[in-house]
Amino acid sequence: MRRTLFGLAVAVAFATAAQAQVETVVVTGERVSTDTDAPSVTLTERADHLVTKVKVTCDTRDAERRKDELRQTLRGMIDEAKRTNSISLSVGDEILTDFTEKKIDKVMTNDSRADTSDAYVVIRTELNKDDTFDGATQRIKDFIARTPKEGRTEILNDLPFNLGISRTERYRPELIRKIADESKQTASLFGANYDLRIEGMQRTIQWYQSGPLDLALYIPYTLTISPRGGQ
Repeated sequence: MRRTLFGLAVAVAFATAAQAQVETVVVTGERVSTDTDAPSVTLTERADHLVTKVKVTCDTRDAERRKDELRQTLRGMIDEAKRTNSISLSVGDEILTDFTEKKIDKVMTNDSRADTSDAYVVIRTELNKDDTFDGATQRIKDFIARTPKEGRTEILNDLPFNLGISRTERYRPELIRKIADESKQTASLFGANYDLRIEGMQRTIQWYQSGPLDLALYIPYTLTISPRGGQ
């Protein structure tokens, strides 16, 4: 038993360390309502952020002026985000990292259209218990409207809004307690002549969207109840 617990502790420590390096993980709209791979024991929590990716684009004909206008608008987004406690900027797809001035040139690319340059930036707003989906999306839209656009630069918000969650391993103790309680209750229905076996508790926490701003968290464990002394 000690060896098993030590292995679990090491696995959890590695998972926690890896999660500490990830500020926000995006939960796309593809995982909504239920996840067929999820066990029955889940923990419903409010997401940490509402997230959307915007396209910052400029079609000024002169290449150097176009890039400068795009840079100025991206800097304006960074400055505007610093003025509010509810908006932050990131780059990435499923895993987000902070967007800073050092990354401006890295996110700038040539568009498929001639004389056009683009940059993709993720805007996220922190969620609280009183937020609604409409209210949170409006904060992001207001931020886009406030941001000064240099020259012929535009900020296009045509992509969907998704949820973001940070540091999922903080929920592990509560999830384990729920799994243990549910498993004991299930095993008690079979009586004292049956043994309980739980596997997969070392796995990382998974999640799916269960409401407009809520996530269902779970550990993909398996529960086996078998006759005592059986094979």
